[in-house]
Amino acid sequence: MLVLTRKKNESIVINDDIEITIVDIQNDQIRIGIKAPKNVTIHRKEIYLQITEENIKAAENKNVSLEELKKNLKL
Repeated sequence: MLVLTRKKNESIVINDDIEITIVDIQNDQIRIGIKAPKNVTIHRKEIYLQITEENIKAAENKNVSLEELKKNLKL
């Protein structure tokens, strides 16, 4: 892990196209701003972990019959 020290309004740049700026510092919280291309997905880590967990659950093969699916969908 790379650890950097930055002050308010100072930035770091990643891969020439992602800029992370320290916007505000109050008590034990730091607000950061992130400039990145629209194709770059950015999530808080706890949200990213939830998304990953849900994707794993959705990808599990549940071996449900067509009749059971129809019953669940009320077809």
